[in-house]
Amino acid sequence: MGAIAAAMNKKGEDAIPTVLSMLIQLKHRGTDAHGVATPNFTRTANSIDQISTKSMSSDVALGHNLSLILPKDHPQPVLGENHALAFEGRIFPPFGVSDVDAIQNTLGSDPQKNVHSIIKRFDGPYTFAIACQDVVIAGRDILGIAPLYYGENETIAAIASERKALWQIGIETAESFPPGSLASISRYGFKFKPIRTFVQPSRKPMYMKPAAGRLQTLLLESMKKRLSDTKKAAVAFSGGLDSSIVAALAKLCTVEVQLITVGLKGQRELEHARTAAKILELPLHVQAYTLNDVEQALPKVLWLIEEPDVMKAEIAIPLFWTAEIAAKLGFRILLAGQGADELFGGYQRYLKDYAADVEVMRDSMYHDVITCYEKNFQRDNQVCSFHKVELRLPFADREVASFSLGLPARLKIESSEDPLRKRVLRLTAENLGQPESIARRPKKAIQYATGVNRALRRLARVEGSTLREYVKRCLREAYRKR
Repeated sequence: MGAIAAAMNKKGEDAIPTVLSMLIQLKHRGTDAHGVATPNFTRTANSIDQISTKSMSSDVALGHNLSLILPKDHPQPVLGENHALAFEGRIFPPFGVSDVDAIQNTLGSDPQKNVHSIIKRFDGPYTFAIACQDVVIAGRDILGIAPLYYGENETIAAIASERKALWQIGIETAESFPPGSLASISRYGFKFKPIRTFVQPSRKPMYMKPAAGRLQTLLLESMKKRLSDTKKAAVAFSGGLDSSIVAALAKLCTVEVQLITVGLKGQRELEHARTAAKILELPLHVQAYTLNDVEQALPKVLWLIEEPDVMKAEIAIPLFWTAEIAAKLGFRILLAGQGADELFGGYQRYLKDYAADVEVMRDSMYHDVITCYEKNFQRDNQVCSFHKVELRLPFADREVASFSLGLPARLKIESSEDPLRKRVLRLTAENLGQPESIARRPKKAIQYATGVNRALRRLARVEGSTLREYVKRCLREAYRKR
């Protein structure tokens, strides 16, 4: 885990200084090792300022910051036959060698010909960049779980794990790299090609009980893949449906599981989480925060998520705290339930779509799933990476998503006034031994359950501004101070 950066200098000048500048902006994502590469040379060091670039010069360059999560992780970029590679993320299931070695074996001696096989063959959250003579080839996983951005100006075309690295080198507009796609980056800019996009599955006629059984099997398989290379993991835990299923599945994988619950002091959901943890018979760490804690966290979170989006900030703050606690407790892998609401109709707004037509609801859910990378995944990865914690999402699995989106609407929402929704997932929870207090607990959005929304509104009122204005000002100040 860590960060990647790559640049093509359109004027034929040396791109290495550009990449080094980008790595400095991304050093919060990885501090265990740093490296740069051209198609023929690579240099790594313990710090960015120790990297020796003597005798290295190329209009194409890669960079990588390493956050050592697993023993198999090693410094990058690495050299292959006539190319250099920087890889960020994970491949599930593991292939018995490091993920970088699995990619290199696939590329072989002709990376430009074989690069399509990476996206076609491998699942998991990942991005990569390959430096060849006069071209950079970059790619991203099918669901876009690992963050990657791109942009260009008159001099530079570049990609990076976060937008701030592109802004640093004078690229004002940084866009999210399309999932499941490859990009060839040359002196003429970007040329994209979709390789493996997530298409809406056809509807599958199925009854509730067999659907819940099949869903449980797929979720357990997804969890096993995500825990196959570790002996312990933390869980972002609220005691609600999604996080309780994640916790129960992790427990079945016989790894050490640590539940983590955060919220403002006095929130009733903290006590509910304690009760749910006792039912699951799993250890729970509860941390209660104050209004001052919210005020201190907000600038850091806004700097990480890189936009003044109120809702994203409200969701990111509790996850930021959770990842921080996980790291302090010695857990480098954090499991969470993101993706479940989009797959199973958790949001109340789906009721309006259902009332219009079940196909409208189905299309809405599919759209939400394929845009999760922009709305959720990038945000969550960026706040967790700050604490050197790797976020893994068992619901964000290609097989789970394909099966779930193909289910009949009635298995998710019973009517346009359904107060619970996510019916098939609730039956899955019951099959996993969850009591009604968990399986049939109504959804409460994290920003309200933790009290963060109310805290931010209070802070904005003290400042005499709207919440939106307050968040925008905090973002400006966060970047000015850095």
